[in-house]
Amino acid sequence: MTPQLAVGAVVLVVVAWLAACAEAGLARVSSFRAEEAVRAGRRGSARLVQVTADPTRYLNVALLVRVVCEMAAAALVVFACLKEFDKTWQALAVAITVMVLVSYVAVGVSPRTIGRQHPLNTATAAAYVLLPLARIMGPIPPLLILIGNALTPGKGFRRGPFASEAELRAMVDLAEKESLIEDEERRMVHSVFELGDTLVREVMVPRTDLVVIERYKTIRQALTLALRSGFSRIPVTGENEDDIVGIVYLKDLARKTHISRDAESELVSTAMRPAAFVPDTKNAGDLLREMQQERNHVAVVIDEYGGTAGIVTIEDILEEIVGEITDEYDRELPPVQELGDDRFRVTARLDITDLGELYGFEAYDDEDVETVGGLLAKALGRVPIAGASAVVKLPDGRELRLTAEAAAGRRNKIVTVLVEPVGPADPPQEEKPE
Repeated sequence: MTPQLAVGAVVLVVVAWLAACAEAGLARVSSFRAEEAVRAGRRGSARLVQVTADPTRYLNVALLVRVVCEMAAAALVVFACLKEFDKTWQALAVAITVMVLVSYVAVGVSPRTIGRQHPLNTATAAAYVLLPLARIMGPIPPLLILIGNALTPGKGFRRGPFASEAELRAMVDLAEKESLIEDEERRMVHSVFELGDTLVREVMVPRTDLVVIERYKTIRQALTLALRSGFSRIPVTGENEDDIVGIVYLKDLARKTHISRDAESELVSTAMRPAAFVPDTKNAGDLLREMQQERNHVAVVIDEYGGTAGIVTIEDILEEIVGEITDEYDRELPPVQELGDDRFRVTARLDITDLGELYGFEAYDDEDVETVGGLLAKALGRVPIAGASAVVKLPDGRELRLTAEAAAGRRNKIVTVLVEPVGPADPPQEEKPE
């Protein structure tokens, strides 16, 4: 190979190396990152902003330079080999071997690795060359893009680095593995995407867990219920629990009683607000946007038969993104705490079989409920609130008094239940005449 051909091939390979490096760097630098570099006063960042404003054009310029240089280098190597070897097949075999190694190592692996490891530096340096080169080439890069898109099935060249949601999720997972973001941030990003596939019925509070008040009750009774239950918004029912006619707010009750003490005897229906109704098949993400626009924090969920399925609040939807919102005083409690004299404090989620074992019945069971909290709700006939009490029977005829203790968490669910035997030491109290 003559020195002139060797030097020409090496120069072309070097230019192709630089072009490949520029491609890899530009592919990993967004316009936001370029603007950050401008704010930081980084040298050459203004040119980088111009390049990232139209990445399709400049990436294709770099691609064109790389392809032309690789092909020209390959032509020079083939020409030189044909002069050096007598047989054509020998010349072609050597030329192909040389160019495969050069294209794979010098143009394929090495520059792309550097461009991905140092994208900002690489893209900034490339901007100095690509901006004037694109002006010199004029309409050639856009014309080649149009031809490429015409020959490419689908949408052709895309501006962004992600073709699908799955690619973006994979990139977020990669960022977490490389410690660029925290694990909680990764989960939150995934939750945002999952919210688009979540239905309202998956995040709502079911009707069986609702604390409601009848419309014929007084404002004083509603205020007492709100203070005891810990809920600031309570659904108001009409003919039955399936007929929700409005929502009463604690602040409205407090305002009315503060203005006039006589308002305590008024019906709760005079203080309630209209309820918003949504189908249980509605998308949770769409409902969140509607709630933000309408400044509404609660909606009644309707099932396919027109009955009340439950209610959903804006906090319920936000929990799907940020995780469960707990109270700062919430703590892990033991399932059973012995208080003496056959009295126990148990968690509301304790299995009733375990409750039976505390009183010597391994086979204690109930067909309708599974937990102590459910047993108390069944005995009461409604959702228990703090202070609610009921008596249940054991298989041997003994009776237990279950008393709901203080609620906790954002939904004010009963966390613990006080269990004590009802016997001679605890006779039933007679009602005193008023």
